[in-house]
Order: sequence, then C-alpha cells, then structure tokens
Amino acid sequence: MKAVFVDTSALLPLMDRDAAEHEALKSAVKELASEKTTLVTTSYTLVKTGALVKRRLGTEAFRALGEVVDDAMEIVWVDEALHRQAWRKAAESGARGPSLVDWVSFITMRGMGLEIALTLDKHFAKQGFSMIP
Repeated sequence: MKAVFVDTSALLPLMDRDAAEHEALKSAVKELASEKTTLVTTSYTLVKTGALVKRRLGTEAFRALGEVVDDAMEIVWVDEALHRQAWRKAAESGARGPSLVDWVSFITMRGMGLEIALTLDKHFAKQGFSMIP
C-alpha cells in the first residue's frame, strides 16, 4: 500500500480555510484518500503543528486537528534513539538547515521507505523526497 508523509507545512494550511494553499492541499488529500494512501506523520510534527494551530486558529481547530489525526493518520512516536539521531543531524546542518522536527521526519521517511511528502517545505526536496502538491 502507498504511504505519504504529512508535514506541518501541509497540516497547518489544511486546518486554515483562509490559507492560500488550503484548496490545493485539500484536493491533494482527497486524491490520496481516493487512492487509499496511508498518511504518516511523527509525534514531533504533531506537537509542532498542534502548538501552531492552537495559537493561530484556536481551541476548536486544535480539537479538530486531533480528530483528523486520530481518524486518518498513522503516527510514528519518536523514541530516544530517533531523537538523538535527529538532534545530531540538526546540529550539523547549521542555522539555515532543516529543523530538528524536519530531521525526525527525514529519518522516519527513510526508515519506512517513504519517498513522498505532503509538504510545502523545500527542505524535503533538498533531501531527495518528492513533494505534493
């Protein structure tokens, strides 16, 4: 079965109907759902996204995000080994490099053999992943 990683840069505008990218991302998700694609994210991505959604869009949007994730996504829970590996990579990548959360995503994707991410973050392309939309 096909699986696609979902990043904060896609989840946040999906939750925000006023975001410029909302409709394109919504269409992409509908297409992925029609193909019965498994959507995957990490616990770190959810922490980052949840904080942004709650602060920018409010408690109701935060609750809705939780429901969407529970209903439609597989969550990879970050353990100590993954955290430490990602931390080292983030430290090596410099101030303008990918964040700790991004490195957790990249390492997770490689470990699961995922090649495609639902994301607007160009760091994914720079790491060799395909991006949707």
